[in-house]
Amino acid sequence: MRPAARLQAAIELLDEIIIAARDNGASADNIAKKFFKARRYAGSGDRRKIRELVYEAIRRFGERPENGRAAMVALAKEIPGLAQLFDGSDYGPATITENEPVADGSNIPDWLKGRFVALIDDAEKAALFDRAALDIRINPKKALAADVATIWPEAEKLPLPNAWRLPTGTSVEASEGYGSGAIEIQDLGSQAIVAACLLNEPELVLDLCAGAGGKTLGMAAQFKNDARIIAADTDRNRLSRIEPRMRRAGARNIETLLLAPNKEMDALSQLNGICDIVLVDAPCTGTGTWRRNPELRWRMTPKRLQQTVQLQQRLLQLGSELVKSGGRLVYAVCSLLDEEGGDQTEVFLANNPGWRHIDVDLPIGRPYRRGILLSPYHDGTDGFYFTCLEKL
Repeated sequence: MRPAARLQAAIELLDEIIIAARDNGASADNIAKKFFKARRYAGSGDRRKIRELVYEAIRRFGERPENGRAAMVALAKEIPGLAQLFDGSDYGPATITENEPVADGSNIPDWLKGRFVALIDDAEKAALFDRAALDIRINPKKALAADVATIWPEAEKLPLPNAWRLPTGTSVEASEGYGSGAIEIQDLGSQAIVAACLLNEPELVLDLCAGAGGKTLGMAAQFKNDARIIAADTDRNRLSRIEPRMRRAGARNIETLLLAPNKEMDALSQLNGICDIVLVDAPCTGTGTWRRNPELRWRMTPKRLQQTVQLQQRLLQLGSELVKSGGRLVYAVCSLLDEEGGDQTEVFLANNPGWRHIDVDLPIGRPYRRGILLSPYHDGTDGFYFTCLEKL
């Protein structure tokens, strides 16, 4: 493909991503996969260049552009040589006109700028758009740390016991260790949340918002095989992805439980007041994961944030009802906004006097508002806030 044709393809792909973000549709990555599957004439080099242009636009604009062309016209003012590709040729974009729409603004939406926690300064915000590292977690029931160093001599040992960092682009999923369940891809921050859940010999553990089960599997790798671990979620498709991962990891003590939205207690009532650990990894804005999913900024609005905060409050209260006396509730969000993190903890503790905050001793993170804050700049992880609470 000629450079101008690549640019036009990038505009068309970006149009689809913008519409999906507006309508809460598929993720940018899934849209891109479908887009290129329908355009098999695009070689690997073409696909790489198109993706680079698209993600440059996604990272650059915090507010959702009017369309893909408006975003690319704006980039043409910043990237040398890009304006010349608007040449009106066959398969290329039309020439730029004087009064056509042009995307503008900074890479963080104006309405979000004042909502970040106090520790997130300009350097921290800039790091939200760095390239994410490739972290793995070894399953101690299947592998030893020495195995990782043997397979990948360039691997870097990270502060948590089973965490390693590999060079970006390492083909982890093609490795024997991944196929055997000895290795899982998991950000160091997510592994820290699992570490906060560790409790000596728990009998019953609930991952209330399990999704595809990354943290569920992390707990299963740490707890004894006779611990009962329940992965629950309202999303059938995401929950179904746990099954093959369980088989690969050899985790036979995990059960899945599909919940009905807004009627979760119908299925959870059997667990009322008997869980040793409940993890509430709540839905959130995802501001801590912009390195991986920058288009999330285009999906969140003040109204959606308000609805998300209300959902978090409800799930936190729901999870607390399932914990037994002396048990623990771990609340976590991949967000760097106070409304979703420290505010939630303090409101919960104010309304529930039968609970107390517990300090968690971890080698990463910073204490923040009765919890721990992780950020790309300070910790090299995705951004997270989490807290550990104990029922008296």
